[in-house]
Amino acid sequence: MAELRDEVLFAQPQLSHRGECPICCLPVPLDAAKSHMMACCSKHICSGCNYKNRMREMEQRLQPKCPFCRKPAPKSQAEADQDNLKRVNANDPFAIAEMGKCCRDAGDYEGAVKYFKKAAELGNVNAHHELAVFYDTGMFYHKGGGVVEKNHKKFVYHLEEASIGGHALARCDLGGVEKMKGNTERMMKHYMIAAKQGDPPALDVVKVGYAIGHVSKEDLASTLREHQAAVDATKSAQREEADAFFARAAERGAFR
Repeated sequence: MAELRDEVLFAQPQLSHRGECPICCLPVPLDAAKSHMMACCSKHICSGCNYKNRMREMEQRLQPKCPFCRKPAPKSQAEADQDNLKRVNANDPFAIAEMGKCCRDAGDYEGAVKYFKKAAELGNVNAHHELAVFYDTGMFYHKGGGVVEKNHKKFVYHLEEASIGGHALARCDLGGVEKMKGNTERMMKHYMIAAKQGDPPALDVVKVGYAIGHVSKEDLASTLREHQAAVDATKSAQREEADAFFARAAERGAFR
């Protein structure tokens, strides 16, 4: 059983947990700031497609709409929350995980765990990573009641499920777990997989591993090639145009 689990665990994911943008069909960058989840349909749209859609609407003086499902954009946060709630009631795992984040950020850890557990059961990769964080630290109500107890076995299980689903940060966290155990070979395997997904910090660890003799020259070379290929796969002219626009906006003190 352990060998079969490792075979699945150490397989290189074809995509990160962010998947592909449903508009341009290119892989979504690992950087969460370069995509946005639409509350109306729970689709993650890349910054390039969001930017091009908004520019078209402004030029043609059109009503803002979702680039994917074409529903009119919410006019307030309350309306956006209502859209997300509709998706939650429809058992959309992305919307359920998003509700878990809202509860967590509001300090409602019991609600957060409930939503994350449901989202994870429905296959949401990010929810597994969120649950891993809870089980690693143990989270409690501010009034003193327990939400989840610290549980290393569940912590590792959810990290593994997230990693199998392409979550690069969870993969790096697993590398840290193996480091604490002194399992250098397994540790470096995790970091190489994350680096090949395009994760820069993981690549830095692999480079250090090579410098101290834990990574072979061949493994370093293949990791560097696949890392660059993964990064290049997320690039497009309109995404670069969007990045330049938002960079100029940031210099002017504007917000996305």
